[in-house]
Amino acid sequence: MLERLDMAPPDPILGLTAAFKADPNPGKINLGVGVYQDDQGRTPVLDAVRQAEERILATETSKNYLPIDGQPEYGRAVQELLLGEDHPVVSSGRAVTLQTPGGTGGLRVAGDFIRQHCPGATLWLSEPTWANHPKVFESAGVPVKTYPYYDAGSRDLASEAMLAAVRQIPAGDVLLVHGCCHNPTGVDPSPETWEELAGTIRERGILPLVDFAYQGLGDGLRTDARGLEALCDRQEEILVASSFSKNFGLYNERVGALTLVAANADTAERALSHLKITVRTNYSNPPAHGGAIVTQVLTDTTLRRAWEDEVEAMRNRIQGMRTLFVETLQAKGVKRDFSFIQKQRGMFSFSGLTPDQVQRLRDEYSIYMVGSGRINVAGMTTGNMDRLCQAVAAVL
Repeated sequence: MLERLDMAPPDPILGLTAAFKADPNPGKINLGVGVYQDDQGRTPVLDAVRQAEERILATETSKNYLPIDGQPEYGRAVQELLLGEDHPVVSSGRAVTLQTPGGTGGLRVAGDFIRQHCPGATLWLSEPTWANHPKVFESAGVPVKTYPYYDAGSRDLASEAMLAAVRQIPAGDVLLVHGCCHNPTGVDPSPETWEELAGTIRERGILPLVDFAYQGLGDGLRTDARGLEALCDRQEEILVASSFSKNFGLYNERVGALTLVAANADTAERALSHLKITVRTNYSNPPAHGGAIVTQVLTDTTLRRAWEDEVEAMRNRIQGMRTLFVETLQAKGVKRDFSFIQKQRGMFSFSGLTPDQVQRLRDEYSIYMVGSGRINVAGMTTGNMDRLCQAVAAVL
């Protein structure tokens, strides 16, 4: 039977990494996969993470299974990071949290839960969105449709078109929104648009699912949560998939969460009992090490302060690369206006480069980016910026 299988196509993003690694050009640049890099082009282990690991290894006495939903201390720390320890959703017990294998694991658990307990619901994704979103939910058996999000002409949010589309979504459907640092565009709703969107979701009876993978890398840990807070002010029920790959640098530890908010604590616990069944029939229980790191850092005052400083440094470096990219293109004589890059937030931006230009950058200059023109700004460094901008100027 297996002999009949054709070769499956490579992942459009992770496949770039394989091609990049195979490229012998010493000046190659990878702006494809969404991994943070420092100015030396390394993906570092954060100091706060290293210190937490040392403590864990010094005190660990067992490798026993975790509970299906992970450790309670982890769940509480996640909720307090998302919303703050004094937020009514947290203090009232309306939220329950599962530790999941990365943010993607949280999304898949959410997809399975929606398929089982929201029969007939369609899940709506922004156009564009992260390339893996539709695949995750279609694999879970959830029908997927899209709503307008990005205006390619203005390089900004298509807010009126988005809100008009949301007003037409049937009650009971699910709307996925990016909590901050929209992937792939880097364009987020303004505080006013978040408020209007949250009100529309409430009026339509839609279930919001927030993909919150980049908290802290936009404008700050609390500021980045303003969209989630706007939803919590109006919604009784919310799903939140969060990740610690980016803001903790824990890419290969696969540590994330799915948080469910319900109308009251009793409903939340009943929903959690069904989520546990979903997990048990999938990966049974979560891996321990990454969650232990996150818990250690978030619950220790000294480590928490050190981690927040490191997140701020990452955020400032990314924003600095945005500014340097725009300035260097101008210095190279590029007439096209790239100032929109500076206004966007997070690791990603839509560059406006065409698929043909992206292919030329790869073939002629060993510069790798997604065919849509999405660039990972965190892959830029002061060392590779001149070469990058010279190549972009050449293909424009």
